[in-house]
Amino acid sequence: MCGIVGIIGREPVASRLIEALKRLEYRGYDSAGVATLEEGHLARRRAEGKLRNLEARLNEQPLHGFVGIGHTRWATHGRPTENNAHPHATERLAVVHNGIIENFRELRDELTGRGHRFVSETDTEVVAHLVTDEMDKGKAPIAAVAAALPRLKGAFALAFVFNGAPDILIAARQGAPLAIGYGEGEMFLGSDALALAPFTDTITYLEDGDWAILSREGVEFRDAEGLVVERAKQKTQASAFLVDKGNHRHFMAKEIHEQPEVVGRTLAHYLDMSSGCVRLPFEMPFDAASLSRVTISACGTAYYAGLIGKYWIERFGRIPVEIDFASEFRYREAPLDAAGLMIVVSQSGETADTLASLRYAKSQGQKVLSVVNVPTSTIARESDAVALTLAGPEIGVASTKAFTCQLSVLACLAIAIGRARGVLSAEREQELVSQLIGVPGLMAEAIKREASIEQISYGLSKAKDVLYLGRGTSFPLALEGALKLKEISYIHAEGYAAGELKHGPIALIDESMPVIVIAPHDAVIEKTVSNMQEVAARGGRIILIGDDRTAAESAIDFHGHISMPPMPPDFAPIVYAVPAQMLAYHTAVAMGKDVDQPRNLAKSVTVE
Repeated sequence: MCGIVGIIGREPVASRLIEALKRLEYRGYDSAGVATLEEGHLARRRAEGKLRNLEARLNEQPLHGFVGIGHTRWATHGRPTENNAHPHATERLAVVHNGIIENFRELRDELTGRGHRFVSETDTEVVAHLVTDEMDKGKAPIAAVAAALPRLKGAFALAFVFNGAPDILIAARQGAPLAIGYGEGEMFLGSDALALAPFTDTITYLEDGDWAILSREGVEFRDAEGLVVERAKQKTQASAFLVDKGNHRHFMAKEIHEQPEVVGRTLAHYLDMSSGCVRLPFEMPFDAASLSRVTISACGTAYYAGLIGKYWIERFGRIPVEIDFASEFRYREAPLDAAGLMIVVSQSGETADTLASLRYAKSQGQKVLSVVNVPTSTIARESDAVALTLAGPEIGVASTKAFTCQLSVLACLAIAIGRARGVLSAEREQELVSQLIGVPGLMAEAIKREASIEQISYGLSKAKDVLYLGRGTSFPLALEGALKLKEISYIHAEGYAAGELKHGPIALIDESMPVIVIAPHDAVIEKTVSNMQEVAARGGRIILIGDDRTAAESAIDFHGHISMPPMPPDFAPIVYAVPAQMLAYHTAVAMGKDVDQPRNLAKSVTVE
């Protein structure tokens, strides 16, 4: 989940390494560092904590080399200290690494026995010493890397710079993403295209097992066998997106406010507005009529999007849907029917557990459809069909606009499957499409409730525990609302199906317990109101996210009410996600938390 970058240029690279790392800081921010060649000799600057600490170090002790590598870290092996920060170095080389070296202990013991001295707690330092060991045997840098890579087990992306070798960078990829960028008389590498966007719009993604030798004249690609291979260049749109906060205090706030626009853009990609039909921009890789089952696999917020998608696909497509966390599914050895469909959901398209689930499904003969935000990602490239979300780059670690765009795509897929299976009439399709067309406008209305949400958040910020309740498609949204609050405020929160209240959670209710109820006026609203009355009878502090009709019918003295615009219930979760996100955001801001970079988290989970 770390971010790596490298430049071999025609001018000092330190400032551009920092610029690229700022675009990668969503991947990790426990520590950061850069290494360059100063007159042919390695020099490093590292700092614990956020990237600004490294910038301050470089202002005091600048680097002027024309070739260098950089890293922003999410700690896996070893505490987030300066000593464990990348790049890791020996007298011969420096290396940056994203991923996990699974056999590092075995390699470390072997290298220690040969006299190598380790100074950090990380698995990455083993890579530096392993390549150094090969160079100590007389190998040049390229040959040393070629000899060392087959000995590494795990998922990794690596970049090397060598003492006394100012004309090359070496990169390698196994499991973790890595892109090569092309410039005029200079070359770049980075964890994703977004990092390279200020410098180039032409990139090549390394394939699994690839490694590459970069010079100022270009790049030579080699496969896992060491054979020279060709890899296709492609244009990227990443440079078209401005990665700044605009007029907002945090990226998360900006991305919440962008949702009417990006959800509208995503829906326009899937809906024929004039005819009122869903028009998928890809060929279905399966026969919908003969589908026996749909399996959905995802992690975190994407899992909750998939859980809502399960409700929709079963309701509109009349087909059984199973969903599991990818981290569990990949190890269950689940029996999969070859006539089934696997849907994987991932913002980055690089989530390690989700990618493993995809590969397992394909090994069982299933077709795989991915819902991803990055069309060039590994998951997208390995899928039989790709349903893109058009959210644009999401920088805040807590997912907001990616979530609602995933919901929008899953809603369209559910309708398309229902029509293809002949279980959804043309009239019903038009009705549902009409509802979806109205969603962006309703989201814009929900955003106008921000002032009242902020006021409610001040009280919520004093809570130690919070309970979220919902029924139907509001149940997964309750789970997501609780996750958002946990992620960025560090307040303990749990989401429950409201019907399960009497089966245990009601024991928690007292006068100090805020209970947030997500209650669109749907088919189960009377049941939800009954659950709210049970909470009220026990003195619970109820915060209602619902319309005025629900508030009036319940006759409850709410501790807070986020008044939502009236709307058809089918796709209410897309709209109701907005106040759930804002509630978490303003609570965290009131507590003085680092909203965009919450502790211990990273945006893209590319390791187990």
